[in-house]
Amino acid sequence: MFEPSVPADHECYASGTFGSLRAMQSLIACVGFVSLIACGGGGSGGGSPVSAVDKPTVAGQTTPAKATPMTVSIRLLSSAPQWVSGGDARIEVRAAPDLQAELEIWINGRKTSQTLVSRGDRLEGVVSGFDVGDNTLEVRHAHGQGLGVSASLRLTNHPIEGPMSSGPHQHPFVCTTNQFGLQPKIDVDTPPGYAVRGEGVTIAGYSRNCSIDTVVAYLYWAADNSWKALPPDGSVPADMTQVTLADGRTVDFIVRREVGTINRFLYSLAMLAPRGEDPAHPDTSLWNGRLNYYFQGGVGVGHSQGAVHGRSLEPEVLKRGYAIAHSSGNVTSTHYNLQLAGETAMMTKERFIERYGVPLYTVGLGGSGGAIAQYILAQNNPGVLDAALPIQSYPDMISQVTHVGDCELLEHYMDVTDRNNERWKNVKNRVLLVGMNGEPAVVDTMSLVKPYLGLDGPSMSTGSTECVKGWRGVHPLVMNPLYGRAANSANHVPQSDIATIQWTHYSDARNIYGLDADGYARHTWDNIGVQYGLKSMKEGKITPTEFLDLNFKVGGWKRPKDMVQEVYPLFPGITLAMVLADPTLFDPWSRRNMTLSPAADVPAPRTEGNLEAMRAAYTSGLVFGGNIPLPTIDSRQYLEREADMHNAHQSFAVRKRVLQKMGTSDHLVIWFTDTMPGVPKVDKNFVVVDVMDQWMANIRANPNLSVGESRPAAAVDSCFDVNGNLIASGPNVWDGILDSKPSGACTRAFPLFSTSRIVAGAPFEGGIFKCALKSVDTALHDGIYEPWVPDPASIAKLKQIFPQGVCDYSRPDQGRP
Repeated sequence: MFEPSVPADHECYASGTFGSLRAMQSLIACVGFVSLIACGGGGSGGGSPVSAVDKPTVAGQTTPAKATPMTVSIRLLSSAPQWVSGGDARIEVRAAPDLQAELEIWINGRKTSQTLVSRGDRLEGVVSGFDVGDNTLEVRHAHGQGLGVSASLRLTNHPIEGPMSSGPHQHPFVCTTNQFGLQPKIDVDTPPGYAVRGEGVTIAGYSRNCSIDTVVAYLYWAADNSWKALPPDGSVPADMTQVTLADGRTVDFIVRREVGTINRFLYSLAMLAPRGEDPAHPDTSLWNGRLNYYFQGGVGVGHSQGAVHGRSLEPEVLKRGYAIAHSSGNVTSTHYNLQLAGETAMMTKERFIERYGVPLYTVGLGGSGGAIAQYILAQNNPGVLDAALPIQSYPDMISQVTHVGDCELLEHYMDVTDRNNERWKNVKNRVLLVGMNGEPAVVDTMSLVKPYLGLDGPSMSTGSTECVKGWRGVHPLVMNPLYGRAANSANHVPQSDIATIQWTHYSDARNIYGLDADGYARHTWDNIGVQYGLKSMKEGKITPTEFLDLNFKVGGWKRPKDMVQEVYPLFPGITLAMVLADPTLFDPWSRRNMTLSPAADVPAPRTEGNLEAMRAAYTSGLVFGGNIPLPTIDSRQYLEREADMHNAHQSFAVRKRVLQKMGTSDHLVIWFTDTMPGVPKVDKNFVVVDVMDQWMANIRANPNLSVGESRPAAAVDSCFDVNGNLIASGPNVWDGILDSKPSGACTRAFPLFSTSRIVAGAPFEGGIFKCALKSVDTALHDGIYEPWVPDPASIAKLKQIFPQGVCDYSRPDQGRP
């Protein structure tokens, strides 16, 4: 059994920043919360004794030397010294037992009354009272310094509202605390800010930080597979279920959930709890000591507090005894500023440790953007995670933007520019340009509209590529300043602030990318020198004439400052009837924001990205460079038959980067589970949770082995059929993907596709923002077009299309610092 970190005598003192505690408790009761934990906006206040037990050391963590009779040492447990937040921290002091009663806690030269709880030659507890900025924490001997038994530590404390290192706060910022039936706290009297209502419709003030008081609710898992509020009167609901823990105990399936705000985002901490505990003195006896940090995906462009995801209460994880930590700031449909997200995860885990103690280990779990978040967090913020379980992964978001930005350019070329070419009617032929899969059975809904608008020419396909099914509308969201929006924004005052937001990924992360001379966020998207369809032409799958025509006419994207608002079907409020009356409103490709040929004899202009933005993407860590030393199981359902956006080759793009950076990937396991349209999908997400727990146990038991050497038998490359049955496993099942070996069993069972840039000659792992260029003459000399031998007219056209030269992918990304 994992012993409780926080005993019943732990207290949490109310802060004056909460207003009327009694009034707030009444409000919380109305919305189903049963207690207010007055510990600041997410930080843990109070300095009364807390206890903890020794935890097994996670791989890479240093175990302090035991104290000798005359030595005292101090360290922070809840964060690194430079990343303290909320004015408090969990600390450990090592001192001989007969010396401990004589020790005092001093902060910035002031003696405090705070005490710690002894466990042998160590003391542990939460201390508070740090100023914003630099602080000195000291442990002094009560009878003076003469005995030489003091220890000190310098630390930097940041406001619980942030920021730490992510740069100035984003404004305007839309509050979404109504998810929990709460209004945000007033922090300014006048706009701009989110309007906080008093009686009726009267505005009592405004909130810029969207903070709420920290609250606790008790929920139970009901027989109908839903969470319900635990009755506060102590009665036992008839539909309450039970769980059996790993140690054999059978207990009621009750969860304590704490919700508050940290770094302006909403956070949630949840774990099993016994019925009837005092929420101010949480009983952790049902916690197995393991912490799952949950990440959620999507694509968001900021200016919103976002929402806590339902899987922050994932019953399959909680019933295993795990705690779950989660923040709306770690949901990529809230924003994709992963520098800000990393900071938020650090602060949220700090809060967890202050409240409950140091976990045995912390494992990430999440899919799509939630997988990206784990790879980037492991790279940029070591120590937050000890293990990673990315699902439906990509290496990073900003690398995806590069080929996703090609999608509509190529689909528009096939649908409109080259609409008399019957080749494109077969959706499988479209793969020759976009790289990603296409399926005849996956219907492009726009094909139902095109005949009414005269767009049902020879090239019209009723099937869909992944570009259409998976990515349509994503590139405008990333690039078009006019397109995005924030839910719940109607209460922001003044609305003129909302109206002037640049709704793009680049503007959302302007602290990273910076601004251009026009005041628009710099962007990384670039297709100068890109020879679309090159590989397909070389293989004889498209003709040289088609290759030249494509690259002459494909074009690029306007500068953000020149873009206009999207129309049907991307922008809401435009009906099909309106489109039939005015066909110019039909633009699924965002054609109106493309740079197309101004004349028949002039190539369509390409787009040049900003080198400073590219370099900032690297230096900020938004690009995954392959550095993940953690035990990792990259698991995905194979969704290629659905033309789903989570294309399977991305797991191996991750592996290639890891191999390039670390020289080995024996700590990165890849699992595929097959799917079939119309057949229920098998979910391996929680199987990997159990396998990772075995892996982490092996690491603790074998500290002299590497992470890869500590793998349990199940932590090996594997693939499974549609029923979840093992097809093959072992070190060679994915042979032939990243090497020249004969195809392994899983490689044969799961065909991989690529991207438009790979078809254009870019490396498998992606991540090239701006290719190095070489002249057409040099390209001809190098033989990159072979077996095609261009005639003089074709050479002249190549030089007209590519006056700056063509991509030379033998050289590194020119956007790299």
